[in-house]
Amino acid sequence: MTVKEEMRHCTLCPRRCGADRTKKPGFCGAGERARIALVSLHPWEEPCLTGENGAGTVFFSFCNLRCCFCQNHEISHEGKGFEVSDERLAAIFLEQQKRGAATLDLVTPTHYVPQILHALTLAKAQGFTLPVVYNSSAYETVETVESLRGSVDIFLPDLKYADEKSAGEYSLAPDYFAAASKAIERMVEIAGPLQFASDGRLLRGVIVRHLVLPGHRHESMRVLDWLYETFGDTIQISLMNQYTPMYKAAEHPPLNRRLTTLEYQSVVNHALDLGITHCYVQEGKTASTKFVPHFDGRGVKRFE
Repeated sequence: MTVKEEMRHCTLCPRRCGADRTKKPGFCGAGERARIALVSLHPWEEPCLTGENGAGTVFFSFCNLRCCFCQNHEISHEGKGFEVSDERLAAIFLEQQKRGAATLDLVTPTHYVPQILHALTLAKAQGFTLPVVYNSSAYETVETVESLRGSVDIFLPDLKYADEKSAGEYSLAPDYFAAASKAIERMVEIAGPLQFASDGRLLRGVIVRHLVLPGHRHESMRVLDWLYETFGDTIQISLMNQYTPMYKAAEHPPLNRRLTTLEYQSVVNHALDLGITHCYVQEGKTASTKFVPHFDGRGVKRFE
């Protein structure tokens, strides 16, 4: 099936909206072509993904979630960015390799999987060899994840919620955990156990991110319970304290405030009590808008 044919009845994500994206956008806002807001070398991903020069991030526009606190809302909700052909997307992948990126980091890619797979095929025929990172919200179908087998080396999903109420109110996706848990299970099956190079770079495996939300530390603990009971130490966990009230968070207390040290530390302590050893934690003041990229379209139209 061609990319165009797949776009005529879109069922890429759990919403399965069935939109003919050759004529009008789907629920996510995306049309037939991939739209990109920024191509960059990003130093603030997990250390095993960034190397000396940074992860080669490609920030895709639009999203299948509606997170009220999204720090990237200008691209995820508002669609800021530029449409590119699959051929240009392949060239961008090659340009990231030429820049010296440690990995190709595809950020919010779900709604463009057919275009990405086509572009990867084109790029590999021209010498592309970087490890491919699929950096997503985990709100995926098992079928879409399965289509990535053989093309993606590292899966980097969020696991945002354990409760339907939180997922429904904050992201308009009450079925989030039901879908995300199945998707992550398939990601782990595809990628296998963690494989690191001698210099600490991750070659294959799954890193699950979890952002601790204010007022939801016990939900975060349940997320960790499920991850450890299901996967043990075969995956890497990235436990984040960088929540910053942005976008429409003020309308949804307690998300209208920052995370406290006690809240975050209690979740870290829970991870230690469970026996989790493969876990990144954040220290210092990471809750700041200065870590939000400037989505100015750099690198999208040409190699700079």
